[in-house]
Amino acid sequence: MKMMVFTGFPGFIATRLMESCAQKGWGLAAIVLPSEMEKAQKQAISIEEKTGSVPIRLLPGDITAEGLALSREDRSWLGKQQLVLWHLAAIYDLAVPEDIAKKVNILGTQNVNDLVKTLDQLERYMYFSTAYVAGKREGLLLEDELIRPQAFKNHYEETKFEAELLVQQVKQQVPTTIIRPGIVRGHSASGETSKFDGPYFFLNMIDRMKHLPAIPYIGRSHSTINVVPVDYILEASVYLSGLEQAESATVHLTDPNPHPVEEVYRAMVHEMTGKYPKGRIPKKLAALSMKVPAIRKYLGVEAETLDYMDWPAQFDTQNAQSLLAGSDIRPADFLETMPAMVAFYNEHKGEQKYHVTIA
Repeated sequence: MKMMVFTGFPGFIATRLMESCAQKGWGLAAIVLPSEMEKAQKQAISIEEKTGSVPIRLLPGDITAEGLALSREDRSWLGKQQLVLWHLAAIYDLAVPEDIAKKVNILGTQNVNDLVKTLDQLERYMYFSTAYVAGKREGLLLEDELIRPQAFKNHYEETKFEAELLVQQVKQQVPTTIIRPGIVRGHSASGETSKFDGPYFFLNMIDRMKHLPAIPYIGRSHSTINVVPVDYILEASVYLSGLEQAESATVHLTDPNPHPVEEVYRAMVHEMTGKYPKGRIPKKLAALSMKVPAIRKYLGVEAETLDYMDWPAQFDTQNAQSLLAGSDIRPADFLETMPAMVAFYNEHKGEQKYHVTIA
């Protein structure tokens, strides 16, 4: 039986990927931090019950430790499997401190790279990067480029860039596919997500401001924002993991037809309040206010979010579209499926488990 082995479980995308793989009858295993083991066990049982899959093997480990801190028995077991290894474990927080980001995103990836190079029956190494390795580069960003920008918007971007550099080197030794997702939101149909970050920060802010006579635009933007539903990421990456032509490819799993930032913001405000935005707050004033921790926490917005509102860049998706041609896999339109996103948010916004801690 083909075995799918994951890091990043029980995180949202890893969990949903494991569900998708279980439905195809593949075997499942995950390298799990001991501190996450109880949650992982519950998630594993849920997947088994939902899909009727064989028991999921959970391997205690830590990607930041040499050898991933795997036991001799688990390490030996991995070496005997015909497997696809999915590396999703990372710190995704835009406000992550540099030292933590380096330890998890760079050192952790180096350790996973060292492991995959020893797996004789590895069929594919599926590495989850991000489209935002581009940092502050502008214009059309190609999938086959990995160019160091003059600057990054945050430590998350920089450490994911450094990590992808390491994985690019491994491509020459093991069959590898690099996935670069855009900003990931919940399921396009159900709206389900595991946490309110990324575009949900705007929903937090709108929710806190909806008592005002009018909600203003923030600055003036002529840029687009690239947000994709998690179901697109799942379907596309599972498909690519078994596609021979995707070996050695880097793909932008981004929206080939992204909407302008202001159009998305306008739709969010209307969906949340029934009204359209009115007036404008200068972006500099908004950025200044975001430096005040009490304001950030009240609005439920990370300050780094503002950096993406007027970033003049577009992601090329030629590789992705070529490889997915004939599969009928494409991202649902953001504006058309926004009602499901907002409905899920409104239903669960009172539950603290969905909200990220604002630095």
